[in-house]
Amino acid sequence: MQKAEKRFKSILQKTKDAKISYDELLTLDVVRVLCGSSKSSGNKKWFILFLILCCTFAYFGRSDTSECLIEIPFESSKIFREPVNCEICLNTFEVSKVENISKHDFEHLYINTGKPVVITDGTTNWLAMKTFSFNFFKQLYQSAHDHSFTQIACQFFPYKTEFTSLDEALNMSVERSRLEPGTLPWYIGWSNCNDKAGNILREYYNRPYFLPDNSENIALNWIFMGGPGVGAHMHVDNVQYPSWQAQIRGKKVWRLAPPPECFYQCREMEVTVSPGEIIVVDTNRWYHQTHILPGDLSITIGAEFD
Repeated sequence: MQKAEKRFKSILQKTKDAKISYDELLTLDVVRVLCGSSKSSGNKKWFILFLILCCTFAYFGRSDTSECLIEIPFESSKIFREPVNCEICLNTFEVSKVENISKHDFEHLYINTGKPVVITDGTTNWLAMKTFSFNFFKQLYQSAHDHSFTQIACQFFPYKTEFTSLDEALNMSVERSRLEPGTLPWYIGWSNCNDKAGNILREYYNRPYFLPDNSENIALNWIFMGGPGVGAHMHVDNVQYPSWQAQIRGKKVWRLAPPPECFYQCREMEVTVSPGEIIVVDTNRWYHQTHILPGDLSITIGAEFD
């Protein structure tokens, strides 16, 4: 409680330092409209306090290179997340591993139910299995580099590294990229927003054979790469559709947790995804965390589908 109180006071102090006052916020049209519909002055004050906190997080969490005046903090989006129907996890005690599954069965058993699944033969005949490496991506983005792409179009996840961009990460030392002893561990992720690179990437993988014919594979790719250890922390995504993620190299353990409203009805699950396998999960509803097992560099590529 004391820790929370101390943090709250710190936030209020930052608001004061940023000169965001109650009176100034009242001059905003949106505030006048919302407050005008309230019959209680107490409600008005709570609304203004909430707005101040949102502005504070947005302002102090914004980087100098951001192209947005105010960005809603990612964590804040969870506040407005719609409740999940617990049917997605009821009586589900493990993540199934299947092969040679038909499009009809995949849609009926997993897409319609929201249950995660691993397709063990998902990357058969993919050139990526013999080609993707750290150097492959380094050369790909160096040859297809285009300064016209902006932060609005793509995302970079440094996780626990010091990198601030994909370019910076791909220019790490050769020793570190090889995960040699004595070098700092690393794990990164990014969305590909380079059309040139995207066209080349699609030469190395196919549309997953199990996706229904009426399903559209979203062109935007997500790539995650790094060495043994913690990958992504436990979180839920803020994307539009379910996604598939193909394990090209290395082994990754996925820990899946039900949403909070299903905590007492469902259980957490773990599954290890090996090279050549594809995990399909609705990351908008399932909380998920990843851990890279010792051994080879982990490389995965994936996309959303509707």
